[in-house]
Amino acid sequence: MSGKLEMLEGVSSLPKPLIMVVEDEAPLATMLRYNLEKQGFRVEEAADGQEALTRIAETRPDLVLLDWMLPAMSGIEVCRQLRRRPNTRDLPVIMVTARVEDQDAVRALNTGADDYVTKPFNIEALMARMRALLRRSSTVPVKGQLSFHDIEMDLATHRVTRNARRVHLGPTEFRLLEFFLQHPRRVFTREELLDAVWGPDIHVEPRTVDVHIRRLRKSINGDGELDVVRTVRTAGYALDTEPV
Repeated sequence: MSGKLEMLEGVSSLPKPLIMVVEDEAPLATMLRYNLEKQGFRVEEAADGQEALTRIAETRPDLVLLDWMLPAMSGIEVCRQLRRRPNTRDLPVIMVTARVEDQDAVRALNTGADDYVTKPFNIEALMARMRALLRRSSTVPVKGQLSFHDIEMDLATHRVTRNARRVHLGPTEFRLLEFFLQHPRRVFTREELLDAVWGPDIHVEPRTVDVHIRRLRKSINGDGELDVVRTVRTAGYALDTEPV
């Protein structure tokens, strides 16, 4: 975990982001606080799930580093509860876990985590993932609107509607939809989506794309509405109203 840390490219112009570290291992929590504060973050800590939920309800952080194995309440349950609450359903969450099985990673993502890292982790790699997620969840106003079929995205207010119905998206799903709206009817491979949405320097497994595509579909498709996120067998995905 040693090495020179990079500057917070892409988030340095924001007023000191607040990071909630939910970790019951005191040495690891101390190490994370030291490195995060060195990079200009503000840090709050919680040693268990219930404390984390209470603190987050009092002061919403910009990102949560959430350990899976917590006393009394698991990180999975904490993430599940955060996604149920209207004011935290789009809160960026990175799951930190010692579990390395593929199905564990998929479970974390299906529960609502935006990303995951396995212990022991490289601090520079963790910072890179945090930078990428903070960029995707940034609420800095950007002018313009994007639309396709009956979906509209307002980049200034960071809002998405479909048939005038408000659609709630997590930061990764928002960025995925934004990219699709910028390139409608074009088929993208998983690798192309990883480069465009997560960034070329971030190592993320291709299966992660499938998990977030499912979450995007679940959010934007209401009863009786056309599924506009098309799966192109052996190729990838496209935003289209016709079979591709």
